Amino acid sequence: MVRALVIGSAASAVALLAGGPFIDLLRRLGVGKAISDEGPASHQAKAGTPTMGGLLLLGTIAAVTVPANLFGRGSVLLPLGVMALAGAVGFADDLLTLQGRERIGGHERGGLVVKALVGAVIGLIAGLLVYYPLEVEHVNVPHYGQYHWSAAAVVLASIAVVAGTTSAAAITDGLDGLLAGLMLFAYGAFGVIAGLQGQTYLATFCFTVAGALTGFLWHNGHPARVFMGETGALALGAGLAAVALMTGWWLVLPVIGVVFVAEAVSDIVQIGSFQLTGRRVFKMAPLHHHFELAGWAEPQVVTRFWLVGIAGALLGVALVLTD
Repeated sequence: MVRALVIGSAASAVALLAGGPFIDLLRRLGVGKAISDEGPASHQAKAGTPTMGGLLLLGTIAAVTVPANLFGRGSVLLPLGVMALAGAVGFADDLLTLQGRERIGGHERGGLVVKALVGAVIGLIAGLLVYYPLEVEHVNVPHYGQYHWSAAAVVLASIAVVAGTTSAAAITDGLDGLLAGLMLFAYGAFGVIAGLQGQTYLATFCFTVAGALTGFLWHNGHPARVFMGETGALALGAGLAAVALMTGWWLVLPVIGVVFVAEAVSDIVQIGSFQLTGRRVFKMAPLHHHFELAGWAEPQVVTRFWLVGIAGALLGVALVLTD
């Protein structure tokens, strides 16, 4: 575990030091974010902020994982590969949200459906790899122990977990530092869980991601100098889902990621309510925008959501310890 924490610290330093030059490169390339008119009017001031910061995260994670945690630990290729696939999809999406370009289809709700479908395909691949080569044929239930599942059940669960987590991550990514901080706590929690089970390689990977997020937050905190974009959001969501599946503790993922669940549910409720009744439940969805319009400053929303995320991470680990 000490080695895992040291490697995580190294990832933090890499992301922190590489962040400045990387952001300068994005500015020179003109990779500025176009802000949707559907969000709060106050966010228009963020237009032109460099995006695709997820490339910094993915580059840091790969640069640290390959020499320090890959050789002799081939199973780490699963979360790393899943992140790369989802990140590639996010990168393509980010290209359509740059200033001066229009998103194909023109509507972000349709984009979320596409991302959910892509997440399902990635989940199918992950499920097959989790069940067969890695032989994770069980699910852990807090307090009640371990239950063995069929290949079909594991694959179906994997599709739901990966698709749901990637979609929720994309929805949550809307305020400076919000998703990065929440993912930091979530990966940290699963790093502890993996360590408790003796999955040192997986714990090391989780702490590597957490470390990279710590360094990234130096540049992504309010006021953000760079956004992670869908490149980062989808990759982080897919990677977290893969880690949860590999530990067998994916049932505690909604607890550890309680804010992700709340954000996704708020979006679903808002859309469903408007389509069925013509009324909106929230001032604006997802949930973080509701609180912004209710008068909370952006740093207040982020900090308070972080606190809920920390509580969820602690409770999730506690549930694992009751086994």
